[in-house]
Amino acid sequence: MDLNLTLIPIVVIVIYLISSIKILAEYERGVIFRLGRVRPQPKGPGVILVFAPIDRIVRISLRVEAFEVPSQDVVTRDNVTVKVNAVIYFRVVEPIKAVLEVANFLYATSQLAQTTLRSVLGEVELDELLSQREKLNMKLQGTLDQHTGPWGVKVSMVEVKQVDLPDQMIRAIARQAEAERERRAKIIHAEGEVGAAQNLELAAEMMARQPIAIQLRYLQTLVEIGSEKNTTVVFPLPVDILSTLGRALEQAVKPPAKDA
Repeated sequence: MDLNLTLIPIVVIVIYLISSIKILAEYERGVIFRLGRVRPQPKGPGVILVFAPIDRIVRISLRVEAFEVPSQDVVTRDNVTVKVNAVIYFRVVEPIKAVLEVANFLYATSQLAQTTLRSVLGEVELDELLSQREKLNMKLQGTLDQHTGPWGVKVSMVEVKQVDLPDQMIRAIARQAEAERERRAKIIHAEGEVGAAQNLELAAEMMARQPIAIQLRYLQTLVEIGSEKNTTVVFPLPVDILSTLGRALEQAVKPPAKDA
């Protein structure tokens, strides 16, 4: 009977020691509160001892967390209403601050991301929102990291995921893009006409120095026409012949001058 009474405290002590053993993974740290006061250094990873009820442990993960910011109604600087959502990547770098400085760092970071997304994107115009996505991502990341730094949270990346435009704005952008394409096409066509005119001018100057070149060009044109297997026969007639015939006809029909 006395032996049993002796074994009971030993068994209780063994059970208490076993329950005090905690195992933390490589990516976890344990913030220990002893009698309500936080210990200077977080524990882990590996095997640690937590002597309840004197000690209380709060597990903190050091892995990168990905949080999707729900779609936010944003009014840009040029008064266009769009829906924007984003993804933020953050991790805890100081576990003690993440426990002491904020009640729930996950919830606080998500709410801060929503308000920051509306405030930062509301300062830019629609064209900048659509074309300078990388610049805005950097600005959002810097703003969030500045506010979450005192919480021991590091925001490593922010990516604007999707921008939903109203149907009227989509049609307006389509018309603008079409007009821009037409403008470029007209400019390219005009530049081509200028280049062709310059080349024709050079060719005319070269043929003027060598009159036989125009005859060779006539023969080359006949060869090109004949290669198409058609029955059309073209005889080149120089314009000079027509002008000469015109002057001859004028002389023929001109009445002779009367003698005084």
